[in-house]
Amino acid sequence: MSTSTPAVRKRGRKTQMSEEPTPEEIEAWRPKLATDTAERADVPADEPVGDHDEYAQALIPAQPVPEVEPEPEPANTPVPVPEDVDLGAVLEAILMIAEEPLTEEFLSSVLERPRSQVRETLGRLSAEYTGDGRGFDLRRQAGGWRFYTRADYARYVERFVTDGASARLTKAALETLAVVAYRQPVTRGRISAIRGVNCDGVIRTLLARGLVEECGSDPDSTATLYRTTTLFLEKIGLDSVDQLPELAPFLPDDVTDIEDDEQS
Repeated sequence: MSTSTPAVRKRGRKTQMSEEPTPEEIEAWRPKLATDTAERADVPADEPVGDHDEYAQALIPAQPVPEVEPEPEPANTPVPVPEDVDLGAVLEAILMIAEEPLTEEFLSSVLERPRSQVRETLGRLSAEYTGDGRGFDLRRQAGGWRFYTRADYARYVERFVTDGASARLTKAALETLAVVAYRQPVTRGRISAIRGVNCDGVIRTLLARGLVEECGSDPDSTATLYRTTTLFLEKIGLDSVDQLPELAPFLPDDVTDIEDDEQS
């Protein structure tokens, strides 16, 4: 008897564990979910569409409407110089910082004043500086107006700028510069043919001094062409190269032969 009882119990446990619950039993043990909101007292009824919600307004403040900023005016719009402002003082302020001569047309367009009035004011200022014996002068050169050192005091300014170093051009540089000025645009080969020596080093010096510049290439030989600059006109005190003196009286007799040989 003692040996058979555990076996019966073991078989009994297996029988109980193998029994599956019926659908009715599962439904009886499953908790009921309140799917119908009408049966729940804690579920409020839907509010009408468009009704004011004070609670929501308190939690979510109304967003401010962005203001439309007016479009800024263009920064490059010229402002005319008022009539009560001294035009001469305005021109002095502009020319004081100018790095190159400024034409009357440019000054007239910037200040929106008549060109005749600008020209008259510039001439009056130049005469005043000369009459007062100022160390600087207002002159028209290279097609525009700019402040320059008065010639009477140029040697003292030269000492300050060069600090004892020579700022003069060599004879070879002057000869090359003259050829470029009278024959521009001109190539290095033509300059060397006229001078009879190689001029590569001299051209580099003139380029570094800002007296000549490149201006394209020759259509036949594709060689670089050179011409004088605005700085060159400022240094010699001319408005344009058309004011250069006649060169014929200073040319040797064989210049024409050199040009014919070069073209051939």
